[in-house]
Amino acid sequence: MNLSDVLARSQSPRRSSQSPVSSLAGSSSPSLPLRADTHVQYERLGTDVTLQCGTMAWDAAVTWTINGTDIESSHLNGSRLVLRAVDLSQSGHYSCYEGASWHNKYQVLLHVGTPPKEPILTCRSNTYPKGFYCGWHLPSPTYIPNVFNVTVLHGLQPLSCEKAPTPKNRCQIRLMHLFSTIKYKVTVTVTNALGHNATTITFDEVTIVKPDPPENVVAKPVPSNPRRLEVTWQNPSSWPDPDSFPLKFFLRYRPLILDQWQHVELSDRTSHTITDAFAGKEYIIQVASKENDIGTWSDWSVAAHATPWTEEPQPRTTEAQVTETTTTTMTSLAPPSPTKICDPEVGNSAGAVSWTAGVVLAASSLLFI
Repeated sequence: MNLSDVLARSQSPRRSSQSPVSSLAGSSSPSLPLRADTHVQYERLGTDVTLQCGTMAWDAAVTWTINGTDIESSHLNGSRLVLRAVDLSQSGHYSCYEGASWHNKYQVLLHVGTPPKEPILTCRSNTYPKGFYCGWHLPSPTYIPNVFNVTVLHGLQPLSCEKAPTPKNRCQIRLMHLFSTIKYKVTVTVTNALGHNATTITFDEVTIVKPDPPENVVAKPVPSNPRRLEVTWQNPSSWPDPDSFPLKFFLRYRPLILDQWQHVELSDRTSHTITDAFAGKEYIIQVASKENDIGTWSDWSVAAHATPWTEEPQPRTTEAQVTETTTTTMTSLAPPSPTKICDPEVGNSAGAVSWTAGVVLAASSLLFI
């Protein structure tokens, strides 16, 4: 049945289609808009639920619908609707209609869910010494709306916890007393229509200091050094005063072909040269940070990748190139060919020149006589 069919049937004075509740909950649009007197009812997942048709008598003839679709009469006990071991699919808009007049007598929005379990609460300072934040979440969904309330005490003094825009389940607390030995106590309480729960943690300020990971981690090969990699990084931008509260760093690296990491702990320097890399192997490098004296290590940074310098291979010389080079060299060293006195193609002209020269010499001799 498509949506238009459901809507058409919802406007009809007679309804003959009947289906089980569990298979149709939420499958179509409500037959009627929500009225101001629509009731809202929350029920626990897996329990039996009874919906009454307003003030109608127990034995009155009624029809129930969920989201505009008729419910089988087998779910009725008189005028009441009985739902056994409700599941999430049975959340929806239920309506009760009076017998033949088809007059809507009652509407209820049923929400199936669970009471909340103890929330998981964590507090951390990544902006020491300015303050810290606390975040919370439920270990499992409740499927219905929850309201959280957070209280913070420094000794007996209440502190404000300012809600952060994102993420929604987080608030910020300013550190009012630096280096205080008085403990903080944070409690988060969660409440919904089916129950409530709470979690409390107590801590010293120095135990929750945990910087964000270092930023802009870059690794580069060192020219002419096949076993070296130069690694640089920056302090996390969220750390407000690295001069007064310097960070130390922990670097780990390994070639991609191996699973075992090598580690180096460093002072407040933001660079390091790896000197024992495998030549020609790609490496993965990460860095963590920690306040010099207090707190815990940050998470690992985004990984940087680099391969140590390798010498450019010399071009290979083929046998054909060797033969060509030898031939060229021998040709360039060969003596020039002797000059021809008489070219066959111009032999007749050369003979004529020689005969003319002889006649001239003979004439000259006669003159001297």
